[in-house]
Amino acid sequence: MDPVFGIDLGGTKMEGVVLPYKGSIKPIVRLRLPTEGQKGYAHIVNQLASLVQQLEYSSQIKAEKIGICTPGTVDPKTGLHKNSNTTALNGQSFRSDVEVKLGIPVKMANDANCFALAESTFGAVKQKLPADSVVFGIIMGTGVGGGLVVNGNVLNGAHGIAGEWGHNFLDASGGPCYCGKIGCVEKVISGPALENYYIEKSGKVLNLKEILAAYGAGNDTVAKATIERLIHFFGLAVSNLVNILDPHAIVIGGGVGNVDLLYTKGVEEVKKYIFNPELNTIFLKPALGDSAGVFGAAML
Repeated sequence: MDPVFGIDLGGTKMEGVVLPYKGSIKPIVRLRLPTEGQKGYAHIVNQLASLVQQLEYSSQIKAEKIGICTPGTVDPKTGLHKNSNTTALNGQSFRSDVEVKLGIPVKMANDANCFALAESTFGAVKQKLPADSVVFGIIMGTGVGGGLVVNGNVLNGAHGIAGEWGHNFLDASGGPCYCGKIGCVEKVISGPALENYYIEKSGKVLNLKEILAAYGAGNDTVAKATIERLIHFFGLAVSNLVNILDPHAIVIGGGVGNVDLLYTKGVEEVKKYIFNPELNTIFLKPALGDSAGVFGAAML
C-alpha cells in the first residue's frame, strides 16, 4: 500500500501529514506552518507548496498526489473557490493553481466534509454505528460549518455546498454576516458570536472558556444568558438538520463543540423542535481531536 499525503488548510495554520497508507491514523510525519492569509493569495499557495516540500524532505517520500481540506469549497461549475472565511481564496482557481505549483494531482474538499469523513471512517462514528450510516459532522468554532457523509461517501451537491448549515437564517439578532446575509447560524452560535454577545450585554471582555466558568460559578447573569442563548439556538438550528437529513449520528467538532452542555441540555432542546415524538440521532464528541481534518484530507 502506498503512502498518502494530506493537508488541512486553516485560517491561521496549515497542517500536513504523511500516512503510511490510506486507512492508517499513525503518521510518518506531521508538520505545521502558519497560513499568513493576510499576506495574500499567492503567499498562501507558496506556503502550501513549502509545507509539501518539508513533508517530502522529512519523510523521504515523494508526493504523487495530495488531498487538501480547505475553508470554503470549489464551485463545481466554475472551478473557482468560494464561501471561504479565508477570503483571499474566494474567486481564485485555487485547486488548479496548487496543482500547477506542485506538479501533481490535487483533490480538495471542505474542511467540515473532511472532518465528517474521518470521524465516520476512523473515529467516533466507527465505534458506534455501521459504515452505511448517515452522518452529519458539525464544526462550531470561529465559524460554523458542516459536512454530510452517506454510506461512507461525502455528499457535495449541485453547488458544492451540501452541509453548509452555518449560513442558514437562524435569528436576526446575529446581525450581518460576511456572506452578505443577516442572522446566519454562524453569527449566533459561533465562538466569536457568543463572545460578542457577552461583551455587548456586560461591557466586559471574556473568552468563551471564561464565560463558561462564570456560568458554572452561578454569579454572572450575562454569562448565564449567553450560555442559555447557545443552548436554545443550538437546539433550534440542529432540529432543522434532523428534520431534513435525519442523520443516525451528529459529531460536533470545533472549540464550541467542547461545551459539554450541548450533549445534555442542547440535545434536550433539539427534541423540542423535531418532527418526531423522540430523538434517535446520537450526538458524539470527535474521537480524532484536531487530527480529523488532516486525516480526512489524506483520505481524499
